[in-house]
Amino acid sequence: MIPVLRRYAGLLAAGLLALVVLGPLAVFAPATSALALGTLAAVAAGLAQVRAATLKARCDKLSGEVDLLSRRLLKAETAAVPPRPEAGDAALRAEVEELTVELGLLSGIVRDLTHVVGTQDSEIAALKARPEPRPEPVRAQAAPEPVSPPLPGGPGPIQPAAPIEPGPPAQPIVQEAPPAPQPVPAPRPIPPRPLPRPSAPWAESETEIVRAFEADALEIHLQPVVTLPQRKVTAYEALARLRVEGRLMEPEAFLPALERYGRTTELDRRMLQRASTVARHLARRGSETMLTYGLSPLSLFEPGLLRELARTVAEESALAGLAIALPQASWNGLDGGQRGLLLPLRGRIGFSLDRADDLRFDVAQLAGLGVGQVKVPAEMLLRPGPDRRKLSDIAIEDLAPALARAGIRLVATGVTDEADVPDLIDLDIPYAQGAAFAAPRPVRAEVLTAPPPEAPPPPAEPEPERRPFRSVLRRAV
Repeated sequence: MIPVLRRYAGLLAAGLLALVVLGPLAVFAPATSALALGTLAAVAAGLAQVRAATLKARCDKLSGEVDLLSRRLLKAETAAVPPRPEAGDAALRAEVEELTVELGLLSGIVRDLTHVVGTQDSEIAALKARPEPRPEPVRAQAAPEPVSPPLPGGPGPIQPAAPIEPGPPAQPIVQEAPPAPQPVPAPRPIPPRPLPRPSAPWAESETEIVRAFEADALEIHLQPVVTLPQRKVTAYEALARLRVEGRLMEPEAFLPALERYGRTTELDRRMLQRASTVARHLARRGSETMLTYGLSPLSLFEPGLLRELARTVAEESALAGLAIALPQASWNGLDGGQRGLLLPLRGRIGFSLDRADDLRFDVAQLAGLGVGQVKVPAEMLLRPGPDRRKLSDIAIEDLAPALARAGIRLVATGVTDEADVPDLIDLDIPYAQGAAFAAPRPVRAEVLTAPPPEAPPPPAEPEPERRPFRSVLRRAV
């Protein structure tokens, strides 16, 4: 306040002086006071005009300096930033996107190779650190002394002396053989990395598994996902089963063999074809039930499969009820190329997070990727272990509402005991799946052998309009 008074002290003093002088003058000499007041107003107007002209000159000068600085800054930015290609060059943009996808795939392959090489190095180091077995010392008995035969012409054989009373039996002399020099161990070949064998009591060889897969002995089974507590079927999960010599094998038993022989992408391609057929059947029946299939993580490195799926779902609106599921580790490790392959599928089919190994979900990131469903084992929800790194920052009963606010539904999987169902209801888990509700069942053969959807018939050409002969004559005239 004081600086403002100091700045306008002159004006305030002049105004106060004019008030003191012109006040009494206006009472005794009104004409003189009016003339003085007009003169004072003219002087004030002149001073204001001079001040306004001064401020305008300063503003013009400042505007010119700002214009000069902006031109210099624009010139510096133009010189520093390289020229960009034209936005209308569609071919160049397509090449850049393709190169980005290829680089993303290569980076994922290099990351997997690094992990495999690190695992093999640790196994080699463990084999080298294993101690060699030491050879046991060899014990040999002393050989009996040879008896020399009698010489010819010499004295006869020596007769034994008087019999000697038998004494205690002599102990055999045992000599220890000198330690043999240990040979230098030859370098042993590195054993192949063992693969987990199937847990079933009947263990088929990998050749039989691959032979059955090539013979198209693959079957699709469906397991329902129900609501709690109503137990109404709201979705299905497509599960792969392989029939080998009349027995059904689960994916945990035959997937290692197919991964070794590079058949996982072909497995996903066949299962997606069958799942698409089932989704079309559900759409024809007017059902809004969603069908989910768990994609192999290795299929993310096969761009042809995802592009083919994108073309298929773009052509058929009946596949809107199909959803693909990926493990939590795959969702957390997506690179730019894989995101570019999944982007055309978003909005056409659903995405699901499967095989979760911890409860620390980034809800905003999952919603941004288009994930609409999260599947968590019921054991992790009901009986979490002591590892705090796998637990969420929020309470278990608040996990489902937090996901629901982002449009993601939570499904508890692997429910095998009926006693766990009330506990899941107490935790406000809205959906569940497991043998306690229904076991996986095969799809009927008539559903899989249904004919593909027919293409819509082309529009019929309009028939020529018939006009009476009189209207033709009128046009001619």
